[in-house]
Amino acid sequence: MSWIKRWKEYTALQKAKAIGKLAAFMGGGMAVCLLGVLLLAKLMGPPPLLVPQTTVIHARDGEEIGEINNSGEKRFWVPLDKMSPALIQATIAIEDKNFYHHHGFDLKRIAAALLADIRAGAKVQGASTISQQFARNLFLTHDKTWFRKAMEAFYTIRLEMNYSKNDILEGYLNTIYYGHGTYGIQSASAYYFGKDSSHLNVSEASMLAGIPKGPAYYSPLYHEERAKERQSIILRAMEKNQFLSKKEAAAAAAAPLTIVSEKEEQKPKIAPYFQAEVMKTLKNKLKIDPKLVELGGLHIYTTLDVSMQEAAEKEIEERIDQNSSIQTALVSMDPRNGDVKALVGGRSFAESPFDRAVQAKRAPGSTFKPFLYYTALNNGYTPSTAIKSEPTSFAMGDGQKDYEPKNYNNLYAYDFITLSEALALSDNIYAVKTNLYLGPKKLVKAARQFGIKSPLSSVPSLALGTKGVSVMEMTNAYNLFANGGKRVEPVFIKKITDSKGNVIYEHQYKKKQVLDKRAAFVMTDLMKGMFDEKLNDYTKVTGSSIDQYLTRPAAGKSGSTPTDSWMVGFTPQLTTGVWIGYDQGKEINRINDGSYSKKIWVHYMEDALKNEPATAFKKPKGVVSVMVNPKNGKLATENCPVKRRTYYIEGTEPTEYCHEHAGDRPLDDSGLDQKRKGWFQKVFPWWH
Repeated sequence: MSWIKRWKEYTALQKAKAIGKLAAFMGGGMAVCLLGVLLLAKLMGPPPLLVPQTTVIHARDGEEIGEINNSGEKRFWVPLDKMSPALIQATIAIEDKNFYHHHGFDLKRIAAALLADIRAGAKVQGASTISQQFARNLFLTHDKTWFRKAMEAFYTIRLEMNYSKNDILEGYLNTIYYGHGTYGIQSASAYYFGKDSSHLNVSEASMLAGIPKGPAYYSPLYHEERAKERQSIILRAMEKNQFLSKKEAAAAAAAPLTIVSEKEEQKPKIAPYFQAEVMKTLKNKLKIDPKLVELGGLHIYTTLDVSMQEAAEKEIEERIDQNSSIQTALVSMDPRNGDVKALVGGRSFAESPFDRAVQAKRAPGSTFKPFLYYTALNNGYTPSTAIKSEPTSFAMGDGQKDYEPKNYNNLYAYDFITLSEALALSDNIYAVKTNLYLGPKKLVKAARQFGIKSPLSSVPSLALGTKGVSVMEMTNAYNLFANGGKRVEPVFIKKITDSKGNVIYEHQYKKKQVLDKRAAFVMTDLMKGMFDEKLNDYTKVTGSSIDQYLTRPAAGKSGSTPTDSWMVGFTPQLTTGVWIGYDQGKEINRINDGSYSKKIWVHYMEDALKNEPATAFKKPKGVVSVMVNPKNGKLATENCPVKRRTYYIEGTEPTEYCHEHAGDRPLDDSGLDQKRKGWFQKVFPWWH
């Protein structure tokens, strides 16, 4: 029997050796595999930390005015050093207390979790580290498969090999789901508590840190009691890990919490039409990748002035009859650089997103005349040039019907009127005669010089603004009068930064002198005449209904057609255009609807500039002023009942004195009113 025993011992020994060899082989193989995995992870380099982030639109002062969030998830990236320390401590205490001491996998925690699961006969305890959870959030689904777990481990290794612990923790806190559509601590902090994540206190931080374990189950909105229980567990963990004293933990647990629950609006709250134009600029002009805009967490800094926008919307809402279906558009710009400060494209973006300020083309009426008269000044006219105002029929020839323009309410001087009067009264006969005298092609060329790009025709009626243009075009064209003849382009976006704050676009302002400075200034002075009731005695100037509201130097021109009412005007700091009309082209009521544009314009301008000093238009070299009788444009004498300081391109000023009044004597200094040249006018040169 001894040989049988020895045989058994021999075979047992051989099996043991074989098992040992197999174990050694398998161990070696696993070591080789692990080495291969580590080598592959290193060769592949750092995985990109790309997550969808919400793009934010800012006003000119940095205030947030809108968000671009087409993924349905609110995400904002915030640096770790801008987060509340209490939030960081609470997260580490409850999620991964050994985070800074392991290399992605907490082996002790894994072993403890396995033992707990075996004892319970089910999975009752998790062992995922913050690194593992971050890897899962970035690259994987939450499917419970062996392949997913293997890939999670691989991505965890890549993260740990290529990023610092702080980078990983920052990424985790910016991507974890906190419920109610909020991803990342910045979004969650704003949603639940209405504050920046850097301002979270211990009580708030410990409440938020408990949500990711079960966003619906531990939601303080739906299950306050569960959320408080979870908060207590976290506070004890913070105490155990020496982040808090026992007294501090107790105080945080007892502190009352005010849940704000800020819900995302379906439509932008501020300047929706402006924001729509920002989106068009991003796509069509700047050619920014739409995916980057939608998901890249950009910060878009615009030119919008929130207070001006609110003033514009307020005036429109208060001035227009709420029961009327009439529409409106308003554009307000800084003439010095082209910044769009306010924009309204209609009375309700929710009801009609069609932007009437930019997209609509409407006949501008007499607001087109300043382009004509600027051309006239460069072709021999002066403010004193006189033409007879009377009903006139213009023979068109070539079998065309005679053209018979009319003045508003058929009011005519039946006498000669000056260019100054013609513009202030908006005399149509003067305008058409001037257009025909110069040649209609010159008006088209002048309009292009002012930046009008809409289709135009070289016809006599163009002087009366019969071809459609946009409010944006007209407002920007008037900028050239306000800034001394420099062409600027409308600017909506000043700067764009990525989610890390790096500047990826910054607008470069450009100006081009395209007008004669002298003629531009003279035209500005002429356009001040619409508010000067001294200019005429047979009918009111077009701005007589609103001039009493102006507290600062301003110039402009109103215009109307059967279907449109316009007012475009400016100060040195601000140019604003307002249009009123019906989308369907229905005729407007001249008495009621026709007054909206002027009233909105003047009250908006006063409100928008209430904190700005009243400044005069700067007179360039080569321009002189003399006192004239506005009735005939001749140099005023002492007995002229009305005198007005009028500006001329040097060398074109009148030299003949008015002799219509008995005993007239010339004023001193070739018409200059010496009595007005004291200290008052030196301080307030714009006062007449």
